[in-house]
Amino acid sequence: MKRIVSISLGSSARDYRVTTTLLGRSVEIERIGTDGSVARAAELLRSCDGHADAIGLGGLTPVFRVGTARYPHRQAIQIASQATRTPVVDGGVIKATLERWAIAQAARQLPSLLRYKRVLLTSGIERYQLAAAIDQYEPTLRFADPLIHIGLPNLPPPRSLAQLELYAATTLPITALLPYRILYPVGLSQADYDPRLAPLFQWADVIAGDFAFIRRFAPPDLSGKSIITDDPAPAELEDLRQRGVTTLVTMMPPLSAERPFMAADVLEALVTALQEAKRQPGEAEVLDFIAAAGWGPTVQQLNPRPRPKFAFVIHPLRTSLIANHPRFRWTRHLPERLVERMAAYMPPLYVSKIRGIRSTATGEEAEGFLLSLGTTPREMMRREPSFTYRRLIRAARMAERMGAHLMGLGAFTSVVGDAGITVAQKATIGITSGNSLTVAATLEAAKQAVILMKGGRPSKVRAVVIGATGSIGAVCARLLAQAVGDVVLIAPRPERLLALKQQIEAETPGARVIAATHPDAYIGEADLIITTTSSLTGNVVNVDKLKPGAVICDVARPPDVKPADAARRPDVLIVESGEIVLPGEPDFGVDIDMPPGTAYACLSETALLAMEGMFEDYTLGRNIEMERVKEMYRLWHKHGLKLAGLRSFGVYVTGDMISEKRRLAAERRRHMGLPQEEVAG
Repeated sequence: MKRIVSISLGSSARDYRVTTTLLGRSVEIERIGTDGSVARAAELLRSCDGHADAIGLGGLTPVFRVGTARYPHRQAIQIASQATRTPVVDGGVIKATLERWAIAQAARQLPSLLRYKRVLLTSGIERYQLAAAIDQYEPTLRFADPLIHIGLPNLPPPRSLAQLELYAATTLPITALLPYRILYPVGLSQADYDPRLAPLFQWADVIAGDFAFIRRFAPPDLSGKSIITDDPAPAELEDLRQRGVTTLVTMMPPLSAERPFMAADVLEALVTALQEAKRQPGEAEVLDFIAAAGWGPTVQQLNPRPRPKFAFVIHPLRTSLIANHPRFRWTRHLPERLVERMAAYMPPLYVSKIRGIRSTATGEEAEGFLLSLGTTPREMMRREPSFTYRRLIRAARMAERMGAHLMGLGAFTSVVGDAGITVAQKATIGITSGNSLTVAATLEAAKQAVILMKGGRPSKVRAVVIGATGSIGAVCARLLAQAVGDVVLIAPRPERLLALKQQIEAETPGARVIAATHPDAYIGEADLIITTTSSLTGNVVNVDKLKPGAVICDVARPPDVKPADAARRPDVLIVESGEIVLPGEPDFGVDIDMPPGTAYACLSETALLAMEGMFEDYTLGRNIEMERVKEMYRLWHKHGLKLAGLRSFGVYVTGDMISEKRRLAAERRRHMGLPQEEVAG
């Protein structure tokens, strides 16, 4: 049996001795705390030297590694030198490898765990690689190092890895000479609550770092927080539950039922002992061991998910709609342009409560609120994005006060500026643009429309995506390339078109991909056109050039194709993007200009996330993830959402309508001398 000893400057109240089996070998692990006594730690090292297979140093880091710089700590090096026969490790290699792996795996399980969140690192110096791993998810960072290590309340905490490296370069050469009892919460003092970090803990969505720091500095109320740490004991885990922590990510793998989680120095000592090494293992050795042992993080939901409740933000698509609200009927007597400009400055308004949406999977009702800005699309487009951001952030705070845990961005609010990222960074509730389900529903509606117009599944389809480099257009184009293999990308910026073309060709070898800045040369050959622009003029598609029997799926709001244009081509089917019939008996409290129980996909995504209990940021930014589109497709079937019947300018498409359009398309092809189309299956 192998024997591991961890000697820590921490409290002896956390001591344990367990026996476990790892990779088929028995190991005895003992942790001994010295209550802050450096002399006792040195004495234990001497006594264990030669009587253990590996010794771990807990709370003692001989060398701090921050970025590419190394900062030796004299006292820790002196203590480590007391052992001459048994290898001594400090957990540094495990922190640089296993913790980064744990963050990647945890983020895969919970995609919104870190994305755009406010993250407090209790000590970036202690866990620089952990900070670097978290930084990949674009969080807003704060490092508590100045408060913890040198007690400087007026020194602003570092807010980036670069600032942390500067802080380390200016302080560690001096502080690394100080005794550990000054730098680190050692001994019995670990159990004493220190309120200095309370404001930072309250600010953060996620607290990450050594559990010794979290245990000492965490305030009593941690409601709604996520914690990423190393080695909480079972009783400490229960304490986190009582404090209201929602999600706990333990980066260290569970090793025994009695004491599941152990610190990095223990795991590194395990690797050393089982590999029978005479020194601290290298990175390659640790990576091999992690893979062989199947080590990874443990993600636990410590408190039940909140009851599904969401908010959704709408706004008037045209000025005349403002007067429809009872409070603003008087505006119909004012000049329209004046009303439009005045309404843009209105604060967010509560519109109605959404009731009756009930998941068929859980039977639970998802309750929501409709909120509205007064800004029309024209006003949003003529102003800086910050103008809309400020109003959306106010709406998010209003929604939170009303009990919502998630807010969806409707119509133009989802495309302004950075498509929700800034709002998500400033809001304390989850934010989604709804565009993942919009894409899924659009492609499903487009598929059904093409099948109807072709009388079955066509053997060949050419698709044109107008607005292809936008957030919705890009992922539609990528998925269409996989489905039909022939796609034309239309957008105004050649550099973005080229990047998207290369991405699609790499993802879908063999697909035919054409990129152009204007559609007229290609829509005459298109069977399917998806238009996703933010144009306010509607002059996007020249309907006179369309192929007989073509299908247009118009995702844009306001629509890109106007009724007057469509009337010139009765042989073409123009459908709205896929609307969704929500499960249960939905009541939106107001007329949302949709059939009963039916909603636009962006609102439906927000409700669907609430039904699934996913209250984190979801669809944000210009790059919609294909995996999230596929996840939306899966969840819509799980919870009983259905694609609504196809609609064309507010009217449901009927069989008679399709028959007439197909007849007119065949007639137009004959007049143009074109062959009739073949249909497969």
